Amino acid sequence: MSTCAPQRAFFGVSALLFAASATVTIVWCASMSAMGEMSMAGGWTMSMAWMRMPGQTWPGAAASFMGMWVAMMVAMMLPSLMPMLWRYRQAVGITCGSSGCRANDMGGGGTGDQAGSMRGGMRGRIGGELRVGVSGTRLGWLTALVGGGYYLVWTLFGMVAFPLGVALAAIEMQHPALARAVPIAVGVVVLIAGCLQFTGWKARQLACCREVPGRGRVLPANAATAWRHGMRLGFYCVKCCASLMGILLVVGVMDLRAMAVVTVAMTIERLAPAGERFAQAIGVVVVGTGLLLITHYY
Repeated sequence: MSTCAPQRAFFGVSALLFAASATVTIVWCASMSAMGEMSMAGGWTMSMAWMRMPGQTWPGAAASFMGMWVAMMVAMMLPSLMPMLWRYRQAVGITCGSSGCRANDMGGGGTGDQAGSMRGGMRGRIGGELRVGVSGTRLGWLTALVGGGYYLVWTLFGMVAFPLGVALAAIEMQHPALARAVPIAVGVVVLIAGCLQFTGWKARQLACCREVPGRGRVLPANAATAWRHGMRLGFYCVKCCASLMGILLVVGVMDLRAMAVVTVAMTIERLAPAGERFAQAIGVVVVGTGLLLITHYY
């Protein structure tokens, strides 16, 4: 398949964004690791991500966590988000194939004959003429809006996770008996997350994540639709990835190894041809890991 300027620009910007976010995440995790972790009753250590640094206010700690969280989410989610963004671009303005790339006629929402002609524009030339609609620059801004809406949802997820993590850390430090039970509780959370991989609910959310906006569907090329579409993608993916992200939060939000494993698992189940089967295979591994954690600390 031949390439075109919009396609090269899209994948080039995506690669740069991934490299930058991954670098920031690695540097941030390394700096946190250099500070060490707090030893807790029960033989485990607590990440400093849930604590204030000396002289730091809680708003400052929250801002620092959210900065790290956003960079981490971009690095973790971008590999599986890119195909969804490309399908959006195809739905609103650009189609690439063996004969190159072309812009689709998306002058409005389109109903009746208009919608039919737009769908025809996505399948090929009409009357031997190339139909031009959305410029490459505008398409780039619309794609950025979709990504912004998507990552806003993950940012909200982080804004909920931080105070919960801080509250749990405070309780564990104040009550050694509860701290001793944390390793087993982590195993239970991992076990439950693995079991969720086999549910019909997981299969439905995964199907939505993999197919939105639906092949052959046409979307209006406007900012409001782009923003709503991005948030819709974000909500689908938060629900789809909630169990695996839960594992990362309890195992170690600043653990690069855990981060890499969770990223690979989420990417495979969302991009592999038989995603549901891969999700179930991942579930087998996760359930086994949860059982091992429980038996090890019990």
